[in-house]
Amino acid sequence: MSDTQNENGAAQEPQSVKMQVLGQYIRDLSFENVVAQKGAQGEVSPDIQVQVNLDARKRPADNQYEVITKFKVESRNKADKAPLFLLELEYAGIFVIENVPEEQLHPFLLIECPRMLFPFVRRIVSDMTRDGGFPPLNLDNVDFLALYRQELVRRAEADKLKKADA
Repeated sequence: MSDTQNENGAAQEPQSVKMQVLGQYIRDLSFENVVAQKGAQGEVSPDIQVQVNLDARKRPADNQYEVITKFKVESRNKADKAPLFLLELEYAGIFVIENVPEEQLHPFLLIECPRMLFPFVRRIVSDMTRDGGFPPLNLDNVDFLALYRQELVRRAEADKLKKADA
């Protein structure tokens, strides 16, 4: 009997994935305008580096999860590598997720949920850089699938090193 049939042989409707955003919020936000504090000498040509980290955890309520996106945006002068600004943002969403198979839940939480949050993160980063005295920074899209795959490879390599050391 296939997964899509019940005991009578009648086809069952597969349950569709349900995702609902209950809330989203800034957990932590920091912006340092180093140029204003220390002053800039000569020509300024910014080099911007963006680091992204993700975290997800189960909440006490049924089917509720908190997903946290962590962005570190650092701008340095290309000429002398002097810091221009540093922005750190932790942005979280609370999601109700139903009908996702257990083996697919982890990637769902760390790929699909951050995709839903990203437009809000982009807006906050743009507003903060503008309000901080710089041109608004419009973050490029983040490929959360590629980020997830990179993390899986990194963890596999770390496990190999642990086993080799044991």
